[in-house]
Amino acid sequence: MNVTAPPTWFEQIDVKALLADYPVDRHFIERHRSMSRDELFARQDTDFQRCLARAWQIPFYQRLWGAAGIDRGDIRGLADIDRLPVFGKAEIMESVERQPPLGDFHGWTPGQDGPGNLPLIVHTTSGTTGRPQPLVFGPRSREVQNILLARIYRMQGLCPGDVIHSVYGHGLINGGHYVREAITHYTHALFLSAGTGVETRSSRQVELMRDFRPAAIVGFADYIKKLADVARAAGIDPARDIAPRMISGHLGRESRETLSNAWGGAELFDWYGVGDTGAIAAEGPDHDGMYLMEDAQFVEVLDIDSGQPVDQGQPGDMVVTCLYKTDLYPIIRFNTHDVTEVLPGESSLGLNLRRIAGFLGRSDNMVKIRGINIFPQSLAPLLEQVEGFAGEFICIATRDESGRDELTVQIEVVEGRDGEPGLQQAFAELLRARLGVEVSPALCRPGSLAELTEIERRQKPIRLIDRRFD
Repeated sequence: MNVTAPPTWFEQIDVKALLADYPVDRHFIERHRSMSRDELFARQDTDFQRCLARAWQIPFYQRLWGAAGIDRGDIRGLADIDRLPVFGKAEIMESVERQPPLGDFHGWTPGQDGPGNLPLIVHTTSGTTGRPQPLVFGPRSREVQNILLARIYRMQGLCPGDVIHSVYGHGLINGGHYVREAITHYTHALFLSAGTGVETRSSRQVELMRDFRPAAIVGFADYIKKLADVARAAGIDPARDIAPRMISGHLGRESRETLSNAWGGAELFDWYGVGDTGAIAAEGPDHDGMYLMEDAQFVEVLDIDSGQPVDQGQPGDMVVTCLYKTDLYPIIRFNTHDVTEVLPGESSLGLNLRRIAGFLGRSDNMVKIRGINIFPQSLAPLLEQVEGFAGEFICIATRDESGRDELTVQIEVVEGRDGEPGLQQAFAELLRARLGVEVSPALCRPGSLAELTEIERRQKPIRLIDRRFD
């Protein structure tokens, strides 16, 4: 039986056209120095209308918008976007329950003619805040996503021929795969896919680094910092024997100086994205906040409780519309539940792009203790102010018989200091002063929290265990 095969992955895309639409290197800088904010909005509006048309073809959006009383034609452009409801992982997982295993939040329809008959890539989220969520990618949106990340790495100083050591996880998790694709497809760098400590033992990773001497290490700060300790324990000097030029990854709010010094003064760069959206923002060579990739992403910062826009400089949930996702999975007003704020002032690079402060914590991983909102993932820079902090911690929330909520912060301290009452008091006073509520610090030996944080097994260590409802 003769069956005509549908177009393959690369037959579905025009890479030259994509690079013209989403330029890299000096072409990116030049465009966003010369383009006005009005011109940028006009481009965003045009792309949004394409996304909107595609979304109306998908049952998930028909259901979501219909429940909010939105009819076709009600939303005419980007100026009306705030009339649409936001959605998040909860709505995606409801879609998966409705139509397992991939849900109906996308337009993939295998075996049929039309826009849904596309080659498909399937990954999942890491499951940091619950059951892993399926992620689906079509050819065009996946390659644009790769281009955006390659743009970021090149803006941060990655050069052709550089060796890159990646500690992003692989398996079903999306991160490591698309970092690999971005670097190998669009940067001319040599990529080492070491992965997490489970995929390649930490001791083996530092040996690879010593042999290949990578110019850059990419991944999550927690594990990169741990690798410096592993290297020293193995008799390998991270500054002399490896000496990376740069570290690019998800740095959070931890001390940059500590991480940079651990690797011999490597220059640090932060960038931000989530599995659904790809890269959203990144730190540039001016180290003045993170530039939003606004030619591809429309970003709103909304109040955590009311859902209304916040003023510049005020924290809120980052809500993202991917202006380039028109082939398979349109993303319109996706609430990342990651907290950030828009920074004031103009770009020192002369770019027309807004800047954000980066990742300040998760609103869905927030714990409220006696009326005070605490973001566990933002505690590291506070703890680092006390001499003796060894770098790892975890928060445990409990509720006593009277209904009073308590928060214990288990903190790893340098060897031999876990019994010091003065050190415990120092942590207690600092946390009370900065958080506005009394919490209980508990001092622990180095490495003792690894089973709770799962730092060797996860890209993002666990920072909160909520036992109030057990």
